Amino acid sequence: MRSTTRTTLRDVAAASGVSVTTVSFVLNNNPKQTIPIATRERVQKAARDLGYVPHGTARALREGSSRIVVLNIAIGRESNYSRSYIRGLDDELAAHQHVLLVKFGHSSAESTRQVVDAITPRAVLTFGEAYLNGDERDDGSWTGGLAATSALQINHLASRGHTNIAMALPSPGTDLRDVRLRFARESAAALDLAPLTSFTMPSPRDAGTDALQEFRASNPTVTAVAAFDDDVALRTLAAMRDLKLTAPRDLAVIGFDATEYGALATPPLTTVHTDAEAHGRLAARGALGIDISDVDLIPGRVIERATA
Repeated sequence: MRSTTRTTLRDVAAASGVSVTTVSFVLNNNPKQTIPIATRERVQKAARDLGYVPHGTARALREGSSRIVVLNIAIGRESNYSRSYIRGLDDELAAHQHVLLVKFGHSSAESTRQVVDAITPRAVLTFGEAYLNGDERDDGSWTGGLAATSALQINHLASRGHTNIAMALPSPGTDLRDVRLRFARESAAALDLAPLTSFTMPSPRDAGTDALQEFRASNPTVTAVAAFDDDVALRTLAAMRDLKLTAPRDLAVIGFDATEYGALATPPLTTVHTDAEAHGRLAARGALGIDISDVDLIPGRVIERATA
């Protein structure tokens, strides 16, 4: 059975018959030291055989912190937006000789502490943290921010003559659910529309059909639905088919996130697209303390298809 004790430089030195200092020189590839090739290979083989892993904390202490930035992202937030955001974050960090580590799943103080203890990262970011904490008001002046892109949905429906709009939401507890609903309601109020109502569009399909039928029975004046994301929009369209309704004649539907599945739906889903690479670059520069004034943000846009 493999020992659970961490292999140290001393273990590698004993196995390769050299000093701890020599092992350190070899494994850190110190350019100022000339180590015979045979010795170097012997040390490297011993390290591999013993499963030696450099201690991130020790390296971080030498440099002040490691060159790793951690991004926490909750399960279920994988999307076109998050992938674009991660791409921008990763590219910007790489340009400044840093590495991105993405951690999926529930983020807690304990799990964050374990990460910090293990690798001493330069920074730990949480996807959507500013909105989740209420620290970022985002009044829509931030080009491509969540308030501005949420308003695109409502504005598009209003421009098509819809004055009574509902928002279809995922299950309670979903990250950013309440934030998106708040922004949508504020957008409807700013346009002097009827107060925006909402309903949960659950999964599986039968539950979604029942939810839509119940909502329409109690809200017969609603003519359009702004969905939390494309997944919720597609569930809404499936429920409409079960109820013998068509979009946009009986109910207009607009998604959010511009997934490929929306383009393949019948009818193809109208949706909102956001290029989030610049948002990721902003986050990277903020974590590294670098000037952000030359990062250009790209406005979100509506992809017009057949459902709205």
